Amino acid sequence: MSVTVATRAEVCVVACAEAFRGDGEILAAGIGGAITVLAARLARLTFEPDLVTHDGVCLLTGDVPPLGQSPQVVEGWLPFRDHLWLVLNGRRHVMLGASQIDRYGNSNISCIGDWSRPRSQLLGVRGVPGNTVCCPTSYWVPRHSTRVFVPRVDMVSGIGHDRAAEAGPSAHRHHDLRRVVTDLAVLDFQSPDHSMRLASVHPGVTVDEVVAATGFPLAVTGDVPETRQPTGEELRVLREVLDPGSLRDREIPS
Repeated sequence: MSVTVATRAEVCVVACAEAFRGDGEILAAGIGGAITVLAARLARLTFEPDLVTHDGVCLLTGDVPPLGQSPQVVEGWLPFRDHLWLVLNGRRHVMLGASQIDRYGNSNISCIGDWSRPRSQLLGVRGVPGNTVCCPTSYWVPRHSTRVFVPRVDMVSGIGHDRAAEAGPSAHRHHDLRRVVTDLAVLDFQSPDHSMRLASVHPGVTVDEVVAATGFPLAVTGDVPETRQPTGEELRVLREVLDPGSLRDREIPS
């Protein structure tokens, strides 16, 4: 394969990294796999150098280490109480996972089925309500399907646009859902009613494929563009600096 040809995983990393564009000096937190961690680190090493990154535990990193390696430069200690301060003050942009997500961005990581007697118990709401109400939030879904993109989530863990509006200023004042990136497409909420919109399809994917894999009506306006390809420099950083072991391709096989 030519070095200039990007894999689907690399397209997804760059699409996730684009969620952090323009954030400046806030904590970029990728949660739930190699793709999101790589996205935050790639953004910092390329187009968003002021981003703050961490080691996934409690250290702020002065350098940007490859996946699986420890930082050589530590800028500070980030205990849980300080992490919560960043969340509550909107100084963190997190890219979360979702077991279910609906057209307005309500997400579920808690249970499948009736919450009082669920068929499957998942993680619980964790810190998702606070994240979605207080600071920028995006989502990464590695398998785009009607099992994930549902008409109504079984349990609301993360707050979507409709529920934030219903709750009033305390919930929607800082509510900022940016984008949802999947293995098929990029989606956002730039529609008149803030329902999910198809922003772009990845190379080799059609609009019809994305619509068929989504369990609710997607907003589709005009000719949907193709998700941008990684630049040569972004590919070099991904392949030679951040992920020489190609862990990204285990999460999204080519």
